[in-house]
Amino acid sequence: MNTIHALGLWTRRQLAALGQAAGLFLRLLSMLPATLARFRLLGDQIHFLGNYSLAIIAVSGLFVGFVLGLQGYYTLQRYGSAEALGLLVALSLLRELGPVVTALLFAGRAGTALTAEIGLMKAGEQLSAMEMMAVDPVRRILAPRFWAGFLAMPLLAAVFSAVGIIGGWVVGVVLIGLDGGAFWGQMQSGVDWWYDLGNGVIKSVVFGVAVTFVALYQGYTAKPTPEGVSRATTRTVVVASLAVLALDFLLTASMFSI
Repeated sequence: MNTIHALGLWTRRQLAALGQAAGLFLRLLSMLPATLARFRLLGDQIHFLGNYSLAIIAVSGLFVGFVLGLQGYYTLQRYGSAEALGLLVALSLLRELGPVVTALLFAGRAGTALTAEIGLMKAGEQLSAMEMMAVDPVRRILAPRFWAGFLAMPLLAAVFSAVGIIGGWVVGVVLIGLDGGAFWGQMQSGVDWWYDLGNGVIKSVVFGVAVTFVALYQGYTAKPTPEGVSRATTRTVVVASLAVLALDFLLTASMFSI
């Protein structure tokens, strides 16, 4: 009976947390007009989330492009198709690696920063003070950060993919000696603007919404103690990473199986 009772309590807590998260998500979506009205706040958060994450995104994209160039060349050379290296690198980055790796890096860099920031505000009773002054913390604090993540994530994914393609070009054309015209020509003829590039942009937008919301929710519901903020930051990385991988499977199955 104790086990059944504990299971029931756990299920009730999870359902309550799910309902709270759904309500917060709907509130954030409804606050888009109010967020756009305060564009300066939105711009500051885009700078915080995007610009400060740009270095790690660009460097990671470059090295991922290097690895794709090497591995792709060794694989395609077996079948006499080394000229298709550019197409392989572009499709791998635009369809999968660009949005997914960028989202994982975004969760580790920007997501943890958001959770820690909101959690420290809660621990310092800043959010409670705003409520006492009749200022909605969701509208003033959470909404600009949510929509900033929505806008910053696709731009970071585009930078990752572009730098990765340059990295593949450096390895394939500059170092190995493939024909540069074949590298870019195969890419231009094989990459579809909507089927490949458009679906990659949709993925990056969905991942940006998921990672940013998880980070904000974990910070907003964290226990107002140093230990609570630390655990919330850890949960942000774990939950956001799992959400990105699960959403990637669902989006890939729905986009590229038709």
